[in-house]
Amino acid sequence: MRRAGLRMRVTAGFASGALALSTLMAGVSYQLTRTSLLAERERAAVRATYFDAAVVHGGLDTPDPDIGNILRSLDTGGTRRALLRRDGTWYARTADANITSAIPGLMQRQVEHGEPSMQRVRSDRHAALVVGVPLSQDTWFYEVHSLEELDQTLKLLALVLTAVAIMVAAGGATLGWYAARYATRPLRSVADAAQRIADGDLTARLDPTPDPDLTRLTTSFNDMVSQLSRRMEADRRFAADVSHELRSPLQTLAAAASVLARRTPQLDQRTATAAGLVTDEVARFQSLVNDLLELARSDQSADRGLVGIAGLARQACQAYHLPEDLIIADSDDEPWWVDHRRVRQILGNLLDNAIKYGDGPTAIRLLATGEDYVIEVEDHGPGVDPEDRDIIFDRFGRGRAARARGAGAGAGLGLAIVAQHASAHGGRVTVHDRSDGGARFRVELPRQAP
Repeated sequence: MRRAGLRMRVTAGFASGALALSTLMAGVSYQLTRTSLLAERERAAVRATYFDAAVVHGGLDTPDPDIGNILRSLDTGGTRRALLRRDGTWYARTADANITSAIPGLMQRQVEHGEPSMQRVRSDRHAALVVGVPLSQDTWFYEVHSLEELDQTLKLLALVLTAVAIMVAAGGATLGWYAARYATRPLRSVADAAQRIADGDLTARLDPTPDPDLTRLTTSFNDMVSQLSRRMEADRRFAADVSHELRSPLQTLAAAASVLARRTPQLDQRTATAAGLVTDEVARFQSLVNDLLELARSDQSADRGLVGIAGLARQACQAYHLPEDLIIADSDDEPWWVDHRRVRQILGNLLDNAIKYGDGPTAIRLLATGEDYVIEVEDHGPGVDPEDRDIIFDRFGRGRAARARGAGAGAGLGLAIVAQHASAHGGRVTVHDRSDGGARFRVELPRQAP
């Protein structure tokens, strides 16, 4: 499972924290408000019940009282229902079979013992508050106060508080996203600069910042890049100097080897074999030194000019004794604005690689798209293993196919030089599998106006 990024984790943390805090505050607010409203409702119910009980008690304190008329004289509105129990008989303002069942038996016994009582119950599936008041030893007055309106108010309050909690969580997520974006801005700057350095731009630096928390990061990064640039320049100069110094003795060895090669018919078999090995290794050593010199000076920018790319490809085919019908160009007339020397070596190295490791090239494609010049060399060899597609473009990097053909097949610099020349143009080189087998090496060089 892929782990969420830093920005997503910070945003989720802010959202979760805001949701937890808002939920807690909403819960506390709801409970406090509910308790306060219920307490106020109970106090109002007790006051109204005692007032109505006084009215009923006064009406009963007459000869032959009409209990029904007394109860109907009460101004109970639509939220209260009055009941009177006298001598074991229930009296109400209207006929209601369920009203007496709403009064709990334990409450009735408590009121009959002369103790006023109050209790919340469910009446007709709605919340209600029952208040009982003893009027005499055989008379007890009850009022059932509907809490339906209070329930609706509390439901609306819960809905509002839930919406507020969700909005606060959304606000926390927005704040977290902005804070994460602001906090990771230096990381993006470092990543962009590192990418430019990886692409070969050793002049990339972080801009100075007034933020004291980021000053050390900026300074350390820029110092690291400066030291890396100096080290790479020193290595390049060292490789160039060593390669240059090796050329003179190699030329001497090559001359001596050529003399031995010409005298091979006059030598015995062992000596001739040894002379042949010396000649081959000197040639291989010369090729290696030339490649090192090429890599040493390939860090320079491309020296672009108008190049007849189709003619350059034909020259490469002639140099490797390949048929020119391998070349597939979208236009023979349009010149490319590229570095002649670098593109010539790109073609040569790709053809050499196809011959050594790909059983020979099958096509050389030259395409000029809207944004890039494209060179593709295809072969019908074993292809390139996916695990090797990055390392084969490193210096001295060799894939499985090269290693399988023996250590003498090459030093692993040919494709590195191709990658370096492509980078000097601001482009890149990639390798892909062909649908019918083999590999396709693709070099993309961004077009520039002459």
